[in-house]
Amino acid sequence: MESPEDIRRDLPPDLDRSETEPLVALGLRLQAQALVPAPTFRGALRRKLLGAERQRVAAISPSVARILAASYVTSGLLLLAIAAAGLVGSGPFAPS
Repeated sequence: MESPEDIRRDLPPDLDRSETEPLVALGLRLQAQALVPAPTFRGALRRKLLGAERQRVAAISPSVARILAASYVTSGLLLLAIAAAGLVGSGPFAPS
């Protein structure tokens, strides 16, 4: 837990003491009353996050990976062909 001096250090130096003290009191009260999620919620969240990670790893099959890789390669080659056509002087992006 922070001390009042730590909170005062974060405040602008040009504040009057009458403005600083209520802010320090508020900061200390907020630290003391910090909400912590219930253990059941934290456990459910942990299980959900770990389960999602496991599903993500096992979700893609080798055949789907091959199809994705082939589509990425095809689209990359198509973009390279369009860029090459533009450099030659023909194609949709050729300088006029």
